[in-house]
Amino acid sequence: MPYVLNGKEFEPFRMSEEEVLQQIERNRVEYVDLQMVDVPGKLNHVTVPSYQVTEDDMKDGFDKVDGSSLRGFTDIQDSDMVIKPDPNTFAMIPWTLGKRPMARMIGDIYLSMGRGRFSRDPRRIAQAAEEYVKEKGYAMSLWGPEVEFFVFDSLSYDVLEPYRGQSYSITSREAPWGREGKYPIRFKEGYYPATPQDTLLDYRNDVASILFNSFHLPVEAHHHEVATGGQVEVNIRRDSLTNTADAVATLKYVAKNVAVEHGRVATMMPKPLAMDNGSGMHIHISLWSGSDPPGMSQLLKYENLFYDPDDEYAELSQEARYFVGGLLEHGRGLCAIVAPTVNSYRRLVPGFEAPTYVAWSKGNRSAIVRVPVYRRGVPSAKRVEFRAPDPSCNPYIAFAAMLMAGLDGIAKKIDPGDPVDENIYHVSESRRKDLGISQLPSSLEESVQELLSDRSYLRPVFEEDIIQTLVEKAVSDIKSVQMRPHPYEFYLYSDC
Repeated sequence: MPYVLNGKEFEPFRMSEEEVLQQIERNRVEYVDLQMVDVPGKLNHVTVPSYQVTEDDMKDGFDKVDGSSLRGFTDIQDSDMVIKPDPNTFAMIPWTLGKRPMARMIGDIYLSMGRGRFSRDPRRIAQAAEEYVKEKGYAMSLWGPEVEFFVFDSLSYDVLEPYRGQSYSITSREAPWGREGKYPIRFKEGYYPATPQDTLLDYRNDVASILFNSFHLPVEAHHHEVATGGQVEVNIRRDSLTNTADAVATLKYVAKNVAVEHGRVATMMPKPLAMDNGSGMHIHISLWSGSDPPGMSQLLKYENLFYDPDDEYAELSQEARYFVGGLLEHGRGLCAIVAPTVNSYRRLVPGFEAPTYVAWSKGNRSAIVRVPVYRRGVPSAKRVEFRAPDPSCNPYIAFAAMLMAGLDGIAKKIDPGDPVDENIYHVSESRRKDLGISQLPSSLEESVQELLSDRSYLRPVFEEDIIQTLVEKAVSDIKSVQMRPHPYEFYLYSDC
């Protein structure tokens, strides 16, 4: 159904099973990619010939998934699973059109023998969160992601024989250490440089065009980001929770494939470069009410419940403040879900524009929650921005967890406290204590402990097994890194 936002119509893409079959025939599709996201958030796929795709298959699903081979799914003794494609995610894969035309659909995962949805399917969790929103009396939540990532000329690493040594290497024509760049970008000076210094304009244009023309995903803007070496940002038009999670998964897919076409490599790793900014995924959130009265057109007109014109500080409603209170209350444990890698905490350090303190403010990018205030008197534009997530997270699970934290704040009327309009990076420790500002976890291990002690608010949507799966994955990563010496440790300690 179409939404009215900022006075513009945007109708999310819809397609029926019958229309999918018509598109397959019309476009002479030879193969259909059935895509799914595992628990850590990596996109996986199985490909079937188009002549195997029938209307019954679309409705009943394909028995093509070995759940024991997907991270976080099932054990080997219960591995047979079914993937049921969502026709609304149908898209032609443009880089296959000159070869063997392929289409893709993202699917929902079901247990075998008609036992229903798989509880740890990330898409199920996102859909359950959307249903929970409606149960609480809201029409919908809207999500707008700003996805940052790096596009290098090359990225290589050697870790297979850690007893012999470990190394990695990054090359970029934009970097000051590169030899091919004609106008290298200095550290922290990569924000909005014009061409020819910005060497990724054509790349970003290709990504944005493919997202819209092939995958039906509107891009609001794209640009070079602050770091040197090829850091970029793509802003996706806001949509419902599951649709937006699909969009982020699709963006990652497109960004990596287009990078290959350009002879480069894209990475969603939060902090690949030392001494420069890391990549975040700032999420803009709002809650809406609305209805479709009989006799009206199909157009749905919603009310943004986060907007209050009488609020002098940021035109923010009391309901929105409680939502912020929930994000702050659960922020430390949320980090284990929205910043789920060991590398995430190399980004969440002071001095590199990443939030490290639990506070909120308007227009203040040193706070974990920011209320954008570009314009006054625009109800549809009012939202809150959560700045802790990074692009390594699973968007389906991360968005659902953030929503549950915010709704818990509304249910319990959690006051977020006074906004902090100072640059928190420059505030003394004693001043931060006076302001009641706590610090985000400084490691994945710390955030996991916070999640284990603060997860009850997730229970209406998250079953316990998904929390345990996320924790087990994090603990495994922590141990894997801990048992291997870092190259810089040799610089610090080899002469002890």
